[in-house]
Amino acid sequence: MQDEEVHEDLAAALERVDHAFASYPRRAVLDGCPHCSSRTEVHEHDLFSLSIRLGNTVGDRDDVKSLLPVLFRSLVGSDDLDPGIVLGKLAQEEWRTWPLEEQQAVDQYLDALWLALVSDFPSQLGAFAGAADFLDAAARTGDGIERFLTAWDTTGGVEADRQLALLVNDFDFRARRRGEVLVAWLCRESTRDRLMAAYERDCDCSWAGELAEAHDRVSG
Repeated sequence: MQDEEVHEDLAAALERVDHAFASYPRRAVLDGCPHCSSRTEVHEHDLFSLSIRLGNTVGDRDDVKSLLPVLFRSLVGSDDLDPGIVLGKLAQEEWRTWPLEEQQAVDQYLDALWLALVSDFPSQLGAFAGAADFLDAAARTGDGIERFLTAWDTTGGVEADRQLALLVNDFDFRARRRGEVLVAWLCRESTRDRLMAAYERDCDCSWAGELAEAHDRVSG
């Protein structure tokens, strides 16, 4: 898939998010927790500080939904937000109990964002510096990361292979649990085979050493 198609998919996903959550009005003033926060005027807060408080000390679930399109666009358009905080709102607000149209819009956004990241190298996209940032944040949705790893298996090309090598080479295996999903996925025979095939294909390229190092790390 070409870069233009990937980003067209992401743009379409953002449009679907806009549509799915358009019925939730964006309030200018959010109610605060009666014990720890006063009413909050949205325009007086930068989006980062608001994202931390949203659904916690200010606003309710409908307010979170009303601001999801803004938050999702900002995640891919700037580095102002923390992806883990934003995607963590989904689990916090029990998004798998939401209407199906809303769940599907979020799923499409996450899938398109993931494909955009692993289909490019380097892949700085807004608040995401690469695959590792996305996977760490996606884990906080409460859904796990398995479907994204499965999608990576079917995403070929030099860029996706270099993203894999980068993740492996920066990964602290000693700090992670052996049975953890990502550790198990990285240490599979098929991952080792993919890295070796990529090295053999690109052995004359400047990044061949990255692929070789990654293969050795998951083979140890």
